[in-house]
Amino acid sequence: MRLDKFLKVARIIKRRPVAKKVIDNKKAKLNGKQAKAGTAVKPGDFLELEYYNRYYKIEIIEVPQGNVSKDAASDLYKIEETKEIEVEMGEAGELF
Repeated sequence: MRLDKFLKVARIIKRRPVAKKVIDNKKAKLNGKQAKAGTAVKPGDFLELEYYNRYYKIEIIEVPQGNVSKDAASDLYKIEETKEIEVEMGEAGELF
């Protein structure tokens, strides 16, 4: 499954276009390497994500075949670390 779709399906980011924008702005690393929206994710991967004013280190536990229920979404990943970061505003006042 693509990284942008996984972020949406797992409900880490609510909309896929927003997930793609975050990834395209170099705010996501998969296993320590800069990720692209189409990068395939698999169980055991570690995702580092900067989203708004937070940093997340996430372990991907399971990759579903399609959409999952809201209750099952949190079982797809485990948050290893989270911390607050300082954010620089973009040209149009965007946070990511």
